[in-house]
Formats: sequence, structure tokens, C-alpha cells
Amino acid sequence: MNDWSSSTSASVAAPPRFPLGPLTTTLAVQTLSTGAAYSIPSVAPAVAADVGVNPALVGFFISTVYGVGILSALFSPSVISRYGAVIVTQAVLLSTLAMLGTAATGSLAAIAVSAVLMGLAYGAAAPASTHLLVPRTPPAHMNLVLSIRQIGVPLGGMLASLIMPPLTLHLGWQVSLLAQFVPVIVLAILIEVFCRGWDGPRGQRAAAKSTGLMAPLALLAKSSAMRRLSFASFVYSGLQLCFIVFMTTQLTTKAGFDLIRAGQALAAYQLSGVIARPIWGILSDRVMGARWWLGLQGAIMCAMAILAGTFSQDWNTALVFVVCVAAGATASGFTGIAYAEYARLGGASRTEATGLGAASMFAGVMVLPSAVSSVVTITGSYDRAYTVVGVLALVAGLGMIVRWRE
Repeated sequence: MNDWSSSTSASVAAPPRFPLGPLTTTLAVQTLSTGAAYSIPSVAPAVAADVGVNPALVGFFISTVYGVGILSALFSPSVISRYGAVIVTQAVLLSTLAMLGTAATGSLAAIAVSAVLMGLAYGAAAPASTHLLVPRTPPAHMNLVLSIRQIGVPLGGMLASLIMPPLTLHLGWQVSLLAQFVPVIVLAILIEVFCRGWDGPRGQRAAAKSTGLMAPLALLAKSSAMRRLSFASFVYSGLQLCFIVFMTTQLTTKAGFDLIRAGQALAAYQLSGVIARPIWGILSDRVMGARWWLGLQGAIMCAMAILAGTFSQDWNTALVFVVCVAAGATASGFTGIAYAEYARLGGASRTEATGLGAASMFAGVMVLPSAVSSVVTITGSYDRAYTVVGVLALVAGLGMIVRWRE
């Protein structure tokens, strides 16, 4: 059984219906914004050839998106409380349009600016979604609903990987970016027509205080549970990207896979994360609370990271795929129930808590892959780097299941 019914009754009512409209809307926003964010990386060789730079510099693009996203995630709750989550959601879409249009001009400076614009959009998406979904979701379905919304992240990434390369071959990468204007504009108009009433009375919003980034950060000082959850989110998200960044290279250079088979292993990792998210949500709603499953995920991540570090030509192909699936189901599947746990612990400050969660995850994405890359570069081996991050995941998981005061 989940923890929501006993911890949020004072701050969150129990709506009678499943929030299909808000869930569909926030899922679509997350999918389109993520697809835009990963459009440049998905066709990095073509972009680099036109701009005249090394394709490896695409790493700076993603780092900028997540770096700016940290600030956006921390500041957005105060903007949401003042202007409303619907307006902020529309702002996410407008910033996405600005990113696409700016990058499509084709210069290196424009692409750098577009990364900043994308970061402004990306960091605000999760807090705005939580602000809309939590009051409209029955506590018995909270983990499932927020897990389904998080499917928008891998779904957007997969769509970018599937659609952008063929469009780029036929139309060029700049036109391919501009083609994304159509669904983004259509969604923004639909939100304007059908969703404006979700924000509540305008006068009530205008009276809200602007607290900047201090309100989310203050939650860390007030709650040991929030600190442990933030540490877990930092480590898990960092390990999630480590698997994505290094898996193809490791399998082709250490395990003797060809590029196609390595790509299939990475696809299995990604797909298992998509499938697992709603499953973790259902388990957290019906069996036991999210923090227990988050603790179990940390232990599984640890085991899979240590195993992944030992990939070699002696490994059976089927066993490699088993490790990839288990790693994806946990390291790529945890985010939905983590956001639900942030919202639960935050109570009336659930939007600020979700902003803290997004910032913690973005920080892990920025820090841990770079650290692992440095270790692999220095030692020439993946096992030590993966073992260290795996042990961190185990420590974070244990921190989730020990008794804490909430």
C-alpha cells in the first residue's frame, strides 16, 4: 500500500477521477520538449559538418541544457505560484520554439544560445506538471500518474533519434528543426483553449510571494528524508546517463559487439526503462511505498553497474542483454516514483519539492558521467568507475529504506 493516503490528506484532496486531461497534456509537453532537446545530439555529425566543429562538442550542448535546467527547476516554483502552472507550461513550449528557431539559423553562437533557451524550458516542465497533476490525482494512483508523465522523457528522446536523422537526410537539419514548430504550436493553442481554467483564480496567484530558488533549497535543511531522496536522485540519474553514454563504446571496444548489436543493447536498455516506469508506479501505489522500491532499485543498479564494468568478449550475448534490461528498468525507470515521493514529502510545498528533485537529477546528469569519463580515460578500464558509482547507488538505496522522520 502507498504512503500518500496517510501523509497528504491535509494538503491534497482526493479527487474522484483519473486525471486523463492533465496527464495527457503534461505528457505531451514533456515529450515535445525532450524531443527538441535531443534533436541536435541526434544529428550531431550533420550539424558539426555544417558549423565546422568537432561533433564531440555536442556534449557541451547537453551540459548547458541541464546546467541552465538546474536554475530553471529551482526558480520555476515561485513563478508557478505567482502566474500559474498553465502559463508556465505554455512558456515551456514557447521557449522550446525559441530554441528550435534559434538553432535553425545555423551558427555556432546560435546553437549555444539555443541550449540556454532549452534549459529554461526543460527545468520548469516537471514542477509545472506536478503542480497541475497532484491536486487532480487520487492518492491511490499518484505514483502511476507521475510515472506515466515521465515516459515523455525517453519517448521524446526516441522520437528525436527516429525522426531527425531521416528528415535531415531529405530536408537538412535546419528544416528538420523547424518542422517541430507544428506540433509545439498546436499543443500551445490547445492548452490556451482548453486548459486555462486549471490555474485557478488570477487574484489568488497574484498574491503569492516570490521566493526564488531559496524555497526548494530550504527543503533540504528542513528534512533528512528530502536530503536522502535528493542524494538518491543525484546518483541514480547520473548512473542512468553513464549507461547511455558509455554502453555502445564499451560493448564495441571491450565486448566485441558490432555497432548494430551494441545499438540493440542500448535500445533494450531504453525500452525497459519505458516499460518499467508505470510498473514501478503501480507497485508503489498498491504494494508498498515508493521509497522502498527506490531502495531496491539502488541495490539492483549497484549489481548491474558492477556487472556492466566487466563486459568483455567472454560474456554471453544474452547475458549482456539481461544486464542492460535490468539496468534500464531501474536506472532509467526510477524517475516517476521519485517525483511522486518528492511531491509526497513536500506536502503543500510539492511544487518546490519537485523543482528540487529536477535540479538534483540534472546535477547528477552533469557530474557523474564526466567523472566516469575521467576515470576511464586515466585507467583505460570501466570496472573501477562503474563499481564506484554502483556503490554510491547502493548507499543511496540503503538511505531510502532506513527509518526516517518525516
